[in-house]
Amino acid sequence: LKHAGLPWELGLAETQQVLVQNKLRDRIVVQTDGQLKTGRDVIVAALLGAEEFGFSTAPLVVMGCIMMRVCHLNTCPVGVATQNPELRKKFAGQPEFVENYFKFVAEEIRDYMAKLGFRTMDEMIGHVEKLDVKNAIDHWKAQGLDFSKLLTKPHVDPGVGIYCSTTQDHGLEKSLDMTTLVPLCEPALEEKKPVDIILPIHNTNRTVGTILGYEITKRYGAEGLPDDTIHVHFNGSSGMSFGAFLPRGVTFTLEGDANDYLGKGLSGGKIIVYPPRHSTFVPEENIIVGNVLLYGATNGEAYIRGIAGERFAVRNSGVSAVVEGIGDHGCEYMTGGKIVVIGKTGRNFAAGMSGGVAYVLDEDEDFKIRCNLGMVDLEPLEKDDIETVKGLLTNHQQYTQSTVAQRILKNWNDYQHKFVKVMPIDYKRVLEAVKKARETGMSEDEAVMEAAHG
Repeated sequence: LKHAGLPWELGLAETQQVLVQNKLRDRIVVQTDGQLKTGRDVIVAALLGAEEFGFSTAPLVVMGCIMMRVCHLNTCPVGVATQNPELRKKFAGQPEFVENYFKFVAEEIRDYMAKLGFRTMDEMIGHVEKLDVKNAIDHWKAQGLDFSKLLTKPHVDPGVGIYCSTTQDHGLEKSLDMTTLVPLCEPALEEKKPVDIILPIHNTNRTVGTILGYEITKRYGAEGLPDDTIHVHFNGSSGMSFGAFLPRGVTFTLEGDANDYLGKGLSGGKIIVYPPRHSTFVPEENIIVGNVLLYGATNGEAYIRGIAGERFAVRNSGVSAVVEGIGDHGCEYMTGGKIVVIGKTGRNFAAGMSGGVAYVLDEDEDFKIRCNLGMVDLEPLEKDDIETVKGLLTNHQQYTQSTVAQRILKNWNDYQHKFVKVMPIDYKRVLEAVKKARETGMSEDEAVMEAAHG
């Protein structure tokens, strides 16, 4: 925790000076952190140019941390950084402790502001002339210190902003959603009438569908619209976050390719991606979508004819998806949903995976060496799993015309034994506890809590 990098004062002062000199400071929010503990620290940071301040260690100590430095060993003696149920019982922290701590920090800030003659934080930001050094310190080390560059205020024209005062314009009114998608979907939004649309898309069209999803959720809440009420067929290459946060009732079909974060936060919608019908390359041998698909997705479906990049389905917590190959770190931190991979996977598959199930086609029987077995077991498919995988592959073939899915389904009796089920150990224990609860009459909540705590 000590002497890791340069002091934040140096970086903050240089950042403030460069931004002000280039007349960019009024468009940017500057945050600093690094051992901030008192109101005085905040005052110094504000005078050097910061307007947001990050506190970490001090609030942690307030909550009971005694700095044992064993956070990574699961042996925290005060129950702060551990999943051990016995150690967690020792945690005595309360939200009110942190609240009380920051009240004292704020009171000290107000005291210093009054002494300096400032009424608001904005008035104080960047007024480095209010800082000075103590020349009376008589120490041989102090003789070599020169703070003149640190405490320099840039000479600029009057009116140049020294803190964030200009609202950013994200150009949302020019987005594909606002100009085209939402107006065309008006019948579905207002009267729940089915809408079928064909549109071109370019890689400059980012977060396509997010504003449309907002309009649906604003009207109908989490329930959304009936399945496939809105169906949009896109042709081209989509930008980042295609179909992000798409709610139930919306189906996006993309004939082309997509950038990173496709289906981020998917909330009930359906996304289908396949190459152009006239393309000559082999889909299952080429990357068709980018990295970090379905990040944090909670519900819905995704069918990708082709290979996805790295971190496919990271933190997925409810989406069912089929893909024909992925890069490294697939299903990382996944907590729910069902993923079917009918192609090669990269290394470190299922790292931190605590829920949901993944089914991987292991034709070469070498998947085990690429799977992180720290939290999962590899199992053969059971009867229910076979039905699940076959159903998802049937959908995949129907939506994308996948030749890989078609070949597997045509020879299903041979292929079903080549799938490996990736099952989180704790998740399996919870499912077994729920099954036992149903048989014995115990409530499912009690069974889950009992299983979760060993």
